[in-house]
Amino acid sequence: MKKQIRIGLIGYGFMGRTHSNAYSQLDHFFDTQHVPVRQAVCGRNEEAVKEFAEKWGYASYETDWRELVKRDDIDAIDICTPNNSHAEIALECIKHGKMVLCEKPLALNGEEGEAMVKAIEESGLPNLVWYNYRFLPAVTHAKNIVAAGELGRIFHYRANFLQDWTISEDLPQGGAALWRLDAAAAGSGVTGDLLAHCIDTARWINGNIVSVSAMTETFIKERVHQETGEKQAVTIDDACSFLARFENGSLAIFESTRYARGHKALKTFEINGEHKSLSWDLHDLNRLSYFDHGVPSDRRGWSSIHCSDGDQPYAGNWWVPGLCLGYEHSFTHGLYEFMKSLDDPSAEKQYPDFRHALGTQYVCDAVLESARTGQWVEVKQS
Repeated sequence: MKKQIRIGLIGYGFMGRTHSNAYSQLDHFFDTQHVPVRQAVCGRNEEAVKEFAEKWGYASYETDWRELVKRDDIDAIDICTPNNSHAEIALECIKHGKMVLCEKPLALNGEEGEAMVKAIEESGLPNLVWYNYRFLPAVTHAKNIVAAGELGRIFHYRANFLQDWTISEDLPQGGAALWRLDAAAAGSGVTGDLLAHCIDTARWINGNIVSVSAMTETFIKERVHQETGEKQAVTIDDACSFLARFENGSLAIFESTRYARGHKALKTFEINGEHKSLSWDLHDLNRLSYFDHGVPSDRRGWSSIHCSDGDQPYAGNWWVPGLCLGYEHSFTHGLYEFMKSLDDPSAEKQYPDFRHALGTQYVCDAVLESARTGQWVEVKQS
């Protein structure tokens, strides 16, 4: 008999849809002894949350998250709310003995994250942070190649995440749709929103980042705030670039911006080792580019691995080789890893938990501190 994990989802926006899709798909394609059940969804607008519950198959809905976390028919809470509410909701979930699945970043800053980690580890409750990109087959394949030592000594890691949706000065900040432009709700701009994904992937594949030197820029200094109707100072970072050193001695360059005209979501990484190099591009997410210096020179060059064969990560659970997966599948794969860990709690976790996400938060904090001070900053380790 499979054990049901009754999910209470808080938030029904973009991320609420991606998570709900994963809950609906997991048991169709992956075999786990623990399976999610869409028990309840919570949102402040009763009409909208009721409609969401009906569309996505949730058995019930709430309009107050505090009532949701008290319910005895809920086993796990999925937090899909703005960043400034993650800590409060998670700590209340822990008090009521709920497992927690939290959208990234973990918190507004390391201090908040530390309180969350302390509480969840003392409780022993399973927990996940939804850094989804690592669960795309090509990215996981890159991780496995590096972990096997095939690249040899790693010299360089470079990553970027470029968008262009905030260039207009007429775009307001704040409110339900644009809270990512309000530092009070988001904590930071591209550092916590976009670079956090790049940092998580880098730390997972290449190990801890130990020091950073960063610069940030806010190109539009004032925007109308939707909640007040008045112009207010913009305090998020619109763009961020930083240098980094990894614990293994390799060097890194990271860049993110929302002002790269022509890029909607250009997310890439490249890793250069003594024997081989790897690179990946979200716009061609099923392919991993692979360079092997050991190939004879007259045949040597970059090759393209289409990560859709059954012996490549996750791909065999879906379609036949050659057919593509997409963004949405990354959430199903992350959920699979979480449910698999409930099946066997003694096994090594293959997903980011609060502790790992705190390490990524420490890097983000150090990046913002370096940008403020103009100095290299040592990264606190989790």
